[in-house]
This record gives sequence, structure tokens and C-alpha cells, in this order.
Amino acid sequence: MSLTDLIPALKGHGRRRAIDKVEELRAENRRILTLLAGADDAFALLHQQLADTAAKQADAEMVVVCQQADIDDLRAENDGLRDQLAALRIKFGPQLAAEANANAITVPPAIRPVDGPEDEATAPIDVKPLWAALGIGPVTDPGRIGPDDDTQPIPAA
Repeated sequence: MSLTDLIPALKGHGRRRAIDKVEELRAENRRILTLLAGADDAFALLHQQLADTAAKQADAEMVVVCQQADIDDLRAENDGLRDQLAALRIKFGPQLAAEANANAITVPPAIRPVDGPEDEATAPIDVKPLWAALGIGPVTDPGRIGPDDDTQPIPAA
């Protein structure tokens, strides 16, 4: 019994073992090259997406810069208009107040409150129950109209 008989990996066709190994390595090399080609394609797509994203980011940054410039211009214009408004209020304020006083809207007397001392009512309001205002006396039986005794006639309203 020899050493090659004891180790099964060493058995086989002596001169074909190297060729088999080369064939396995070539198959492995083809598999790796296929993976490499796929990775190159994916990497190229990622580079294209990166370039597109960078272009879109540059466009967005340009839009932001333009909008910021517009905001600054509008803010300056707003400040100028605010200053003009303050100057016009100072110049025409008394005239506007005089016109407002001359064209004041007053409330009609029927709607005016009479709470203040300048608008006192001419006579105090006499508050009585309805039966007393009609002079029929208190109603104790809701089924009957008038006082409990039937001797008083109901006055005509």
C-alpha cells in the first residue's frame, strides 16, 4: 500500500489532474468575469445617476439663488413702500381724520342705547305683570280667565 492509495485526493489519472484543475480554474474565471461585467454595468449606471443627480442639484441651487434674489428685491421694495406709507400718513392724516368726522355714520335714535346720562329716557318704564296691566287681577286657575270671583267683567282691550 502506497501513500497515494491512502490519500483519496491524490488518486486519479496522473497526467489529467492538472488539466482538470486548469479547466476548473477557467470555469471559475468565466464566472468571475461574468460577475465583473455585471458589476461594471451597475457601476456605469451608478455613475450616470450620479451625474444626473449632480446636474439636477446644480439646477436646484440656481433656482434657490434666483428665488433668494427675488425675495431680497421684494423685501427692499416692501421697506420702501412702508416708508412711503408712513410719510403719506403723516402728510394726509389730519385731512383723513377731518373727512371721517365730517362723514360720520350715526346710529338712529330708535336703536341708540339710553344708558348714558346724555341719553336719558323721558319717562321711567312701568313694568307690570300682564294681568295687572289689563286690570283683571291675578290668575290663580289657569283654566279660567280673570280673578277667582266671577263678579268682575273682563275689560275690553
